[in-house]
Amino acid sequence: MFSSLRRHAAVMLLGLALPVALAACSAPGGDQGDTNKTDGPIKIALVDAQSGQLSSLGAWELKGARLAIDEWNAAGGINGRQIELGVFDDQGDPTVGTNLARKIASEGYIAMIGTAESAVTIAMAPILRESKIPNITSGQSPGLVAVKSPFLFLNGPTSVTYDETLAKYIVDGKGLKNIAMITNNGGYGKGEHDAFTKSLQARGVKPIEDQVVTADQKDFSAALTTIRQKNPQVIFIGAEEVQSGLIVKQARDLGITVPFAGAAPQGTPVFADTAGTANVEGTIVSSPYLSNEVSEASKKFAAAYKAKFNEDAEMHGAKAYDGTQILLNALKTSNVATGQALADAIRATKYAGLLGDFAFDDTGVGIFATRIGTIQAGKLVAAG
Repeated sequence: MFSSLRRHAAVMLLGLALPVALAACSAPGGDQGDTNKTDGPIKIALVDAQSGQLSSLGAWELKGARLAIDEWNAAGGINGRQIELGVFDDQGDPTVGTNLARKIASEGYIAMIGTAESAVTIAMAPILRESKIPNITSGQSPGLVAVKSPFLFLNGPTSVTYDETLAKYIVDGKGLKNIAMITNNGGYGKGEHDAFTKSLQARGVKPIEDQVVTADQKDFSAALTTIRQKNPQVIFIGAEEVQSGLIVKQARDLGITVPFAGAAPQGTPVFADTAGTANVEGTIVSSPYLSNEVSEASKKFAAAYKAKFNEDAEMHGAKAYDGTQILLNALKTSNVATGQALADAIRATKYAGLLGDFAFDDTGVGIFATRIGTIQAGKLVAAG
């Protein structure tokens, strides 16, 4: 009889342990109703370069996201729960990024803001998709769309939009066709190269010079000397902030005086500071956020950003603010859903943001317009 009781107790213990073991094996954002637990903080990860040459991108993104989350937390959070932001440094390295994707999946984060580096986001995407963790990125490479992940969303336009707007202004509007290009071979640079080249081809224009440099290159004298020999009317530049600034500075040192044209990086203070204010005069910039003065919403955002961080806001911070607001609104309307349900809620969110009116399509892109500005007296202003 004693043996029978022992067997009965063992069966009962096994029955109790089995659901616990199964729950422990479930992936974050998995299929357990796609609903997060109903108490405790809501864990959101932010992954970006917080160190290295691309750290300015990470700093801007962190501040934009932090501002949005602090505003929500001050107003009571979501359903009375505070939002917890975990910050991770990918160092601008895709390998580090993939390791961080596994880390946030194992530590209960239900969504991710970042990265601002397209190559890192693309590397992380398969792991985040498998873990059903929605990701709102500040990258703009068309390669992000090519991933075709239902969990990947962009908080700004792709290079296709940036560069089509740029080509329309330069070629159609200004009649400039002698165009040289210098881009890097990283994720961002390749996306810019391909998108701008395609826009030129649609207009029957072929670049008179097409120089591709490495993403970590710092000396561009050979490439720029070749470009100078072709006497371009304008030079398209597809590289991140610091590298773009170095290219422009070295170009001016070589006596190249024509304007440069590009997308988001050329509208940042890091670009201007690296190149020198006088050297960036006349730069043509395609951007969905030209300044902090374009609307009452941008003025309010800029004032709050300045008060919190004691520095002027710029586009990358505005992008991250928009992306975080979209995520938090989706969490609120879905009653803090996770996994596929949260991804569906993000896709269904319509949001009037600082960069424009967001409405996501099946590719994860939610905004499809930029404007043209030029740098005049050190400031980016709307082009006439």
